[in-house]
Amino acid sequence: MTSEDRACDAASHRPVEDEVDVVAEDTKKTAKSDKDKKKGSFWKELPVLVVVALVLAFLIKTFIVQAFYIPSESMENTLLKNDRVLVNKLVYHVRDIERGDVVVFSGVDSWDGEVEYEEPSNPIASFFHSVGTAFGVVPGEKDYIKRVIGIPGDTVKCCDAKGRVTVNGVPIDEEAYLYPNDEPSKDPFEIKVPPGRLWVMGDHRAVSLDSREHQGDPGGGTIPVDQVIGRAFVIVWPFSRATTLPIPETFSQPALRTAAALGGAVPFLGGVAGAVPLVLWRRRRLARR
Repeated sequence: MTSEDRACDAASHRPVEDEVDVVAEDTKKTAKSDKDKKKGSFWKELPVLVVVALVLAFLIKTFIVQAFYIPSESMENTLLKNDRVLVNKLVYHVRDIERGDVVVFSGVDSWDGEVEYEEPSNPIASFFHSVGTAFGVVPGEKDYIKRVIGIPGDTVKCCDAKGRVTVNGVPIDEEAYLYPNDEPSKDPFEIKVPPGRLWVMGDHRAVSLDSREHQGDPGGGTIPVDQVIGRAFVIVWPFSRATTLPIPETFSQPALRTAAALGGAVPFLGGVAGAVPLVLWRRRRLARR
């Protein structure tokens, strides 16, 4: 028997256990190799996932919903300092702004800030501040949050004989949202809200620098509708205060809606009233001829 024949005979008589060990070792090597590949693939894909997540978050923040940080006490107790709210940026594309809405608006080139901020000292700090503002982690320097009291065409006045704010002569009951023991306004005012503008006030009237404090500005303290970013509709942080922000019942008064409708109809009715005598006079003159 040759040496080759002996080697083949030895291989054919190799124990089954040895073959199992070899197969198991090969399987372990293959599994480890696949695991390494998957691990490497994950780290390669991670930057892409991060970028996609940021882009989606940016698009959502820009066009749909944005988180905002509450920096002051001007809306207490509805909103407390350091609360975070979500703002619906689409709602006013499908309906008009309504009395009682809590809105976030930009005061750039208009109102002074209610809270003092220090400008970031370098570009990196400025970048992270911008990111934090976008995601509601830090407050925006020129973003405000107030409650809409008067919409275009409304006459807002304070106060009536009982110390209440009136809208188109209809008193509104602010007990549901006004800060405890606050007066509706310490200083009297009366304004007819111009077209395309809003009269807004904070719920904590004693500390809120709202429309009342800007009556010497263009627009008599009102803000432009096109500066409204959206409607705050829910508190999301802290979780213990999570709740929705509905429009208070007082703004649903039938009398308030009727007064608004009549206010809009007054110019038309006045025009009709003035036109009728002229038409009758013209007819009489033609008849005489």
